[in-house]
Amino acid sequence: MDASDLLRNSLLQLSKSSTVRQAVEKAPVSRGVVRRFVPGERTQDAVAAAAELRATNRLATIDYLGEDTTDLTQAIRTRDHYLELLKALAEADLSQHGMGEVSLKLSALGQYLPGDGDKIALEHAREICQAAANAGTTVTLDMEDHTTTDATLESLRELRQDFPWVGAVIQSYLRRSEADCRDLAYEGSRVRLCKGAYKEPESVAYQSSTEVDRSYVRCLKVLMSGPGYPMVASHDPRLVEIAGALAAHHEREADTYEYQMLYGIRPEEQKRIADRGNQMRVYIPYGEQWYGYLMRRLAERPANTVFFLRGLVSKK
Repeated sequence: MDASDLLRNSLLQLSKSSTVRQAVEKAPVSRGVVRRFVPGERTQDAVAAAAELRATNRLATIDYLGEDTTDLTQAIRTRDHYLELLKALAEADLSQHGMGEVSLKLSALGQYLPGDGDKIALEHAREICQAAANAGTTVTLDMEDHTTTDATLESLRELRQDFPWVGAVIQSYLRRSEADCRDLAYEGSRVRLCKGAYKEPESVAYQSSTEVDRSYVRCLKVLMSGPGYPMVASHDPRLVEIAGALAAHHEREADTYEYQMLYGIRPEEQKRIADRGNQMRVYIPYGEQWYGYLMRRLAERPANTVFFLRGLVSKK
């Protein structure tokens, strides 16, 4: 394991630490630093961020932060936040043609509730999908840790019966992902390919960054050669370049795939990709539960840790 992999694993452990979270929240400038990655806690903050992206020809997918909900009231509240968000996007003229879509975590919608958790989360997701359809946009089901992969893919199949445009997410660090890509690489299937951001056992996931990258390329080859709609979620210049080469090799038009990057990460590269005529979508997170998200983002790209730590010790 190299230094980068060690740092990644350490950050993933810290994402679960309430002590570190309290220290970050109390640091005088930490919220200003966090705002680079999370535009705010309110719906209007997310909508404003999406509007700024549109001004530079970038698309958006918006995530109301939260996961692992074990309280029905909270799951309902999360659903209602998404319904409010979709209404706000439509009112701001940001939802038509998938310009601003939303990303959902089923665990935030009740998947972990005892008894009928899967059913409750699916019903909440269905209501959000209907609201998205009414607003003229789409939904992507975020993938979480490996214990929920099968349940999430089953919910995807259920939702696609009525909403065939619902997007899937595949994480290249899982050993099963190439096979999942083959199953999902069909006409009309929207698939976001990312590396993955949870701490997983070696039995189910590749542990080194090199292995994860190689898996990413194998998965990308499957998706780019199929008739579906690949969504290339990566900030890695090498993988972005490989994606472009594969798209050219398969003679894909610019509107048959897209690139995706996180809010606040490589914004100039995002603009460059959009300016050259490719579709560039930015993942915008918002809400009060930003800590776990932030730590996983730092783990995905440890170089961001330097920026964050500098902000924490700054006296300005």
